This record gives sequence, C-alpha cells and structure tokens, in this order.
Amino acid sequence: MSDRIIKLGLPKGSLQESTFTLFQRAGFNISVSSRSYFPTIDDDEIKIMLVRAQEMARYVEIGTFDAGLTGKDWIVETESDVHEVAELIYAKQSMRPVKWVLAVQEDSPFNTVNDLEGRRISTEVVNITKKYLFQKGVKASVEFSWGATEVKVPELADAIVEVTETGASLRANHLRIIDVVMESTTRLIANKNSYANPWKREKIETISLLLKAAIQAEGKVGLKMNLRRIDLPKIVGMIPALRKPTISPLADEEWVAIETIIDEKIVRVLVPELKRNGAEGIIEYPLNKIVP
Repeated sequence: MSDRIIKLGLPKGSLQESTFTLFQRAGFNISVSSRSYFPTIDDDEIKIMLVRAQEMARYVEIGTFDAGLTGKDWIVETESDVHEVAELIYAKQSMRPVKWVLAVQEDSPFNTVNDLEGRRISTEVVNITKKYLFQKGVKASVEFSWGATEVKVPELADAIVEVTETGASLRANHLRIIDVVMESTTRLIANKNSYANPWKREKIETISLLLKAAIQAEGKVGLKMNLRRIDLPKIVGMIPALRKPTISPLADEEWVAIETIIDEKIVRVLVPELKRNGAEGIIEYPLNKIVP
C-alpha cells in the first residue's frame, strides 16, 4: 500500500556516492546499475529514485517524493515549501558545508561586490544571487549558467557565483574569491502532507535518526582497555572522551576496564601514551553510528 511506502529521492551526481556510503553506514544497503535511476534498498518500506539535487525540493513539495536529500541552497533557490527534517553536514569531498562564492579573475580590478555595479554575473543560482545583490544594494545583470561557470570570466562575465568545498577548482581556473554569498549543507526534507501522516512521519524520522548517527560517528573510534585502579585518575585525565568514559570493575578488584569514544586521528599518539602509563589489553574498534 502506498501509505506504507516512503518514496525517497536521493541526489544523482556529485553527492550520489557519498550519500550511498552514508546510508550504508546508517544500516541501509543500496545498489544501482550505472545507468539506472531506480536503486534497490534492503528495506521494503522505502522506494528510491535518483534525481538532481537542483530539482529535489520541487519534487518533494508537490508530493512526487515523500522525502528527499538536497542542499539548503536548492531549497532557497527554488523557493520550495517543504518541511526540513534534519541538517546532514556532509558533501562530496568532506564533512563540512559548501559555499557559494562570488569570484573574479585573479588579476581583475574588482575587489568587492560594490565594484560589480552594472556588471555581468554568471551563475547557476540566479535567485540566490539576486537576493544577495539586493541585500548589498548592488544592481548587476545576473545570467543563468548552464555549466562550466569557472571559464566564463572575463570574456562572458565579469564575475561568477559558484559553489566550492575546497576552492581548488577556482584556483585552478585562476579565480579569486571576493565574498561568500551563502553557506549550504545537505538537508533531509519532507513533503508537508506526508509528514502529517503518522506512519510516514515516524519512518522519515527513523531514517533521519540513523543518518545523523552515522554522521556523528564519522572520524571516531571506540577504545577499550584494562588498567590498575590506582592508575585510573591518570589515565582518565589523558582521554578526550565524547562523554565521560565508562568504567567497569573486573574480577580482580585492583583492576578496572575503561571504554570510551575518541577521534580516530589521535589514536596513534594516544595509544602509546596509554600503554606507557599502565593501560593493557587496548582494543580499538570502528563505529558506524553514534546515537546521542
């Protein structure tokens, strides 16, 4: 029955692989052939279709999808009326927001947005750019870009508004950022009528919980160890725990076990120090999800 199925839109394109990886860590296995827009998932209550992130919010708004993943930028750009269920901070290359930036050629005489009065700006996010210019009190011509926006200055435009994670592509094309127009993160959004349905709302919120838990676990590992009770204050002081570490007694009353969660990047420094200070039987294990 359709009221027991969540029609879920996932982004095709740059976010596709990172989204599939996130779902896998959240406990959902998704598979899709190279040319298919209809992945399979090991949950009979979810039906998936791939569409471009730019179109997602519109399809969710009109009810084609009950829920979907897209950027905050595309919700704003398309002025879609949807319910934002959760912010999911991940992108194509990193676990951080992306930025839409105003950029010009490296040797351009333009240094601020005010210098672009009466000039041409090329971008894929026309509405966002127009709102930004209005807020800055600048009148400029904003032209829609069908792609390859970085190469359009200076011959086809005086400046561009383009999305970036690291700025590497802009630097490679000899562009200079003069302002940040908008920061954006991925959002799980829902159709408002679907979200009003008790079963669909619970299912969507379950998906949200698991995805957020997978993101929370990114870059973290679990750590277990045994130590003499007398060394406990010293060892606990060395551990930058997510919460206070769990301490359990062992059969020998002089010994305890500690379990905690730490950033993976510090393991190679921390573990030798723990060993030198009396910890034994140290075990590191991976984490898929952390549910707050």
